Amino acid sequence: MLCPYCHTDKNGVKDSRPGKKNRTIRRRRYCNNCHIRFSTVEWVEHKEIAVCKRNGETEPFDFDKLTRSLNTALRKRRVDRKHIDLIVASIHQQLQGSIENEVTSETIGKLVMANLAELDKVAFVRFASVYQNFNKVEDFERFAGAVRTEYPI
Repeated sequence: MLCPYCHTDKNGVKDSRPGKKNRTIRRRRYCNNCHIRFSTVEWVEHKEIAVCKRNGETEPFDFDKLTRSLNTALRKRRVDRKHIDLIVASIHQQLQGSIENEVTSETIGKLVMANLAELDKVAFVRFASVYQNFNKVEDFERFAGAVRTEYPI
């Protein structure tokens, strides 16, 4: 670590303590060259998650896009914003925990559907209608039959 004032690497850690929610470490440092104290913060750097879409394109995982999808499915439903944030954080955490750096949009869709099935059944069906690309009434009927076994409503 270089001193931000004299740019030497001759400094030591005087004190360390956990940051917010134990996700960071704050270190108080002392420069042995210019004798000025300064602080640094350390955190875990998360891997980049790439999403492989149905059309073959790959794009970075986007929190906002996932949040917008959930907001659309939950529109005019009485669901607190914190539940949406928890679902997005949970899905991101599951993806971070996997060995793979690339995930399919289908995998993300299944994770969203599993969460919505527990949270709100109407939002679950709304999301599924877009995710499964329903075009006809028969698509809904087929989905309703299959959903009773996979996601008990």
